[in-house]
Amino acid sequence: MLIGDYLRHELMSKKIKILWGSFLLLILLFNLFIVLFKKGYLGPIPSIDEIENPTIDLASQIYADDGSLLGRYYLEDRVMIGYNDIGPNVINALVATEDRRFYDHSGIDVHAIIRAIFTLGKTGGGSTITMQTAKNMFTEHWDTKNVFFRLIQKFKEAIIALELERYLTKQEILVLYLNKVSFSDNIFGIQNAAKTFFNKLPNQLTVDESALLVGMLKANTLFNPRRNPVAALERRNVVIDLMVKAGYIDNRQANIFKAQPLGINYQKLDEKSGLAPYFRMIVGEDIKNWCKNHTKPDGSSYNLFKDGLKIYTTLNPYMQQYAEEAVEKHMAEMQTVFAEQPEIVNGAVWNGRDNFLQSYMYNSDRWRNMSDNGIPKADIKKSFFIKTKMRVFSWKNPQHVSDTILTPFDSIKYYHTLLQTGFLAVNPQTGEVKAWVGGIDFDEFKYDHVNVNTKRQVGSTIKPLLYSLAMEELNFNPSTIVMDSQQNFGTYGLVPATNKSCSNEAITIAKALAFSRNCATASVLKALDDGGNEGAKKFVDFLKKCGITTPINAYPSVALGSCDLSVYEMIQAYTMFPNVGCHTQLYYISKIEDRNGNVLFSNQNQKQQLLSTVTDYNIVRMMMGVVDSGTARRMWRYGVKGQIAGKTGTTNDNSDAWFIGYTPQILAGAWVGCDDRFIRFYDEDLGQGSALSLPTWAYFYLKASKDPRCGLDTNSYFIRPDFVPRPNYNPTPAGVNNFAPASQTPPQDNPSINNDGYDLYDMPSSNNNDDKKPKVIEIKKKVKTSPAINNKIKRSSVHPSKPKVNNNSIINKKKSKDKAKLRH
Repeated sequence: MLIGDYLRHELMSKKIKILWGSFLLLILLFNLFIVLFKKGYLGPIPSIDEIENPTIDLASQIYADDGSLLGRYYLEDRVMIGYNDIGPNVINALVATEDRRFYDHSGIDVHAIIRAIFTLGKTGGGSTITMQTAKNMFTEHWDTKNVFFRLIQKFKEAIIALELERYLTKQEILVLYLNKVSFSDNIFGIQNAAKTFFNKLPNQLTVDESALLVGMLKANTLFNPRRNPVAALERRNVVIDLMVKAGYIDNRQANIFKAQPLGINYQKLDEKSGLAPYFRMIVGEDIKNWCKNHTKPDGSSYNLFKDGLKIYTTLNPYMQQYAEEAVEKHMAEMQTVFAEQPEIVNGAVWNGRDNFLQSYMYNSDRWRNMSDNGIPKADIKKSFFIKTKMRVFSWKNPQHVSDTILTPFDSIKYYHTLLQTGFLAVNPQTGEVKAWVGGIDFDEFKYDHVNVNTKRQVGSTIKPLLYSLAMEELNFNPSTIVMDSQQNFGTYGLVPATNKSCSNEAITIAKALAFSRNCATASVLKALDDGGNEGAKKFVDFLKKCGITTPINAYPSVALGSCDLSVYEMIQAYTMFPNVGCHTQLYYISKIEDRNGNVLFSNQNQKQQLLSTVTDYNIVRMMMGVVDSGTARRMWRYGVKGQIAGKTGTTNDNSDAWFIGYTPQILAGAWVGCDDRFIRFYDEDLGQGSALSLPTWAYFYLKASKDPRCGLDTNSYFIRPDFVPRPNYNPTPAGVNNFAPASQTPPQDNPSINNDGYDLYDMPSSNNNDDKKPKVIEIKKKVKTSPAINNKIKRSSVHPSKPKVNNNSIINKKKSKDKAKLRH
């Protein structure tokens, strides 16, 4: 053998030895790595139980009473589904794109790894779907850029992938992957991706739709079809070509699918979008508190954002839609008139209120953000008086936004002169909440004006509760006579504080309630009084039985509604009226299930008889008189039909306007006012409950009563107990036929005639300062545009074009004054 050949032979032998040595060392290191990994020295490892029963953080879902989805609560917006819910097009697109040999390997694709090494990943990576599932489910910091740690991470993925393949089927692995993976716009899981981008279920997706969603997985920001449609379309077509290569479709089909447009139907549910955002917020807070006090089988507390709870509520989606529409329609109309008041236009409303404005400025997001960035206080304050482009809330378009130029200080004034509202509708027989509107726009105003913790002065809406107590305690009936005069409660003072509204006449309590007579109401309280302040104490105790949880000071003025209560509490108290005297506990969460459908909580109807059927029947008829002929008779101008009872309420200086009304099947109430009580309607007619709150109720009921999905029948009526004689009370000394019985037939359309054909009331004049006699209002002409602040913010309206004349309008402009005025 030649020396050269010998040397070459020895060199080759040495290389072979080195190669074998390296291979054995690699095997040794790999086994050492496995041992270290199994011992947990390289980070936490999943147990066999965790692999067989993997846990994915799931969004909790909230449902309406018809089973429709209202929204979700999540950290990661994900809903878990099974293999049969996904559909073959999605599965085929995923396998063709991510792991064509998925069904042939056992978790690791050696061919793909070798290809990735030699091509440096240019023709595809080495990870299988199983390895990606392992990465997503059981490893941390997998997006690290450190080569050494990334290599260790890959080894961990491979080992966990082998375990997954050992304990799970291929279908189960695909389900885990598609439920865990993230899509564009912070969407997690194939179910939510399909619903968000196409408003479809995953098993309804076509080939091109499936390809679009799978294509996002490569880079969900770059291939977001909403933001980058061109790149998303190109990526979708690449996935379709890969499906051809994998044999799932042929070239002819591929060309058809690639010719299709993106066709997205984007509908993402978040806290701001969709029905009932205020309602969803209060339900979420309640469920979070429930979770703190309830544990899972493993002993840990439930988590609203991770445990995939199913929350079933009592909300009717159609009533909710009509409630939101009613609020928007009426509040847009009233805000137009409100902003035109001279005191608002010229800023006089803020005279002497500098302390309020400074407080709002110091507590604004702008001030806090600039302060956190270290900007001196003087410079921050100066910035509030520099005009800048901004987007503000406005009623002039469905999006409720308007671009304008304002100083931040003027924007504070603008926002505080916006009328706010709260509206709640319930089923009085069951206590189920059916509609909840906490404000004018959840995106801009998170403060909920229905919430039990949000309290405003209730005014005359409290009077039916007092009259009910008098009927129970003193055997009063609608024809009972009281004096419409100021009453002296000794050391507790005079009620009302002034006698200007007192007629000093003897009137029936039916008339007193219909026309909301403060002085007569004081006489009713006086009749309950055994001396001193006992009447007020009895009334406060009765209010607690009616479900009022707010502590109330027992002063005589409480009879006139001087206390601050929530819309929720007032509706709670009123449930006994349309329910034959039976007080019903309100609720809005009917059932909670875990992710597997196990019932964790269910609600039951709770009732308590508070009024006798005779008292209840009498008070209902009296409250029908309020609507038929009293302070709420404007109701009939909106085209509603059926038997309706209710009560208006207006507080001092028109700071709060209320209307609570009910039929035999639905009870609802509305409050309207500004968050600052000194910002109000200066026109007493416009600021009363019948003008500010009643129309919302009417608009809501008009639509809800016509939709069979709401289950309201305008032919329903309040039933007179069989043992109650049909009353036909004689006229009072004032000449008023003050009360007549309910009818067993549908009500007539004529609001001035009661349901039995008797004249319910003649219409004597009333100078009561609480709730004015309702008047018909028409739009005479379009109100001239006047800027509310710095001549920059235009008046906004749902209907910006010139309004048509109709009997339901609330705007009227005097020729001689720049002030809206109601007329007969």
